[in-house]
Amino acid sequence: MLYYLANSLKSIFGPARLLQSYAVLIVLSLYAGFFVTLKFLPFFFKFLPSDRGREFTLTAEAAKGKPTGAGVVFITFFVCLTLVFAPLDGLQLCLLALTWLMMLTGYLDDSSKSSWGEYKKALLDLFISLAASAALAFFTAQSNGTLSLWFPFISGTINVPVWIYIAAGTVLLWASVNTTNCTDGVDGLSSTLVLAALITMGAIFYIVLGHKDIASYLLVPHLASGASWAVMTFCLAGVLMGYLWHNAHPSRVLMGDAGSRALGFYIGVCCMVTGNPFLIFVTSTVIFINGGLGLLKVALKRFFHISIFKNTRFPLHDEMRKKYGWSPAQIQIKFLMLQLLVSLALLGIFFKIR
Repeated sequence: MLYYLANSLKSIFGPARLLQSYAVLIVLSLYAGFFVTLKFLPFFFKFLPSDRGREFTLTAEAAKGKPTGAGVVFITFFVCLTLVFAPLDGLQLCLLALTWLMMLTGYLDDSSKSSWGEYKKALLDLFISLAASAALAFFTAQSNGTLSLWFPFISGTINVPVWIYIAAGTVLLWASVNTTNCTDGVDGLSSTLVLAALITMGAIFYIVLGHKDIASYLLVPHLASGASWAVMTFCLAGVLMGYLWHNAHPSRVLMGDAGSRALGFYIGVCCMVTGNPFLIFVTSTVIFINGGLGLLKVALKRFFHISIFKNTRFPLHDEMRKKYGWSPAQIQIKFLMLQLLVSLALLGIFFKIR
């Protein structure tokens, strides 16, 4: 909104042209997201449901009774602020709406007297992920005339059929949603890891994919809307910082499924938008290992009667606490350091070895 408003105001007030600078919009959206969430989130604590004792929480008794489902507040802040600061196209509006819808399904579970069944939640996640993948395929094909992906070690792009693109996108989004949700078991852990992922993705959108010359130099496709995606992504990073201020150990509030599912969904969406779904490992390797291996272990046991990791607890943060005696703060900092090390290494491999 501000981007288009500046076009009318700059003839009257010269400095208004700065609102058409993506660098300025990124800074404004980041700070606005942080301060709005920091200031106003506590006002909603009394309206939020109380935590029932989360399945993957290290300190379940300490968490029980705290306000949860804060994702309904800060994801709504994110959507509203994005509409203010970012110039959006049809695809972005569609995916923004689906991010809010993913949040809503999580919040309805958070506020339910009895937890929704895992199959019901998985089906809802699958439906929204499928809708997002179809939207990505439709708008991308309309914009580029074809559906193509790029990969590490390959200098060009590879055209893919629509059904493969939608299937791959759906699996990626579903996995990102559920692994992020499983990682939300230590105060500040999931939000800290997602924050690192958002900053990484925002930098990729603005500095690499959104810049014609840099994208050309690195032999990756230029993303015309990259700077706009950067504004959105840094806005969510700012909102998440504001939430983390209240969620840092010992937490005052929990984001619940409303937050973790929406955050995981948005990270997956960003990876698909870049045209390289393998960037999910740059942003979320630790999240996938921490929560994903547990999902794989349960799925193999339940559906194929195959047992793996018999002596390892999942999510992995539970194993670190019980076997090695790590505190919640140690888990948060050490997992973050591991993710940063992985991200830096993979960024070099993905963008330079081509």
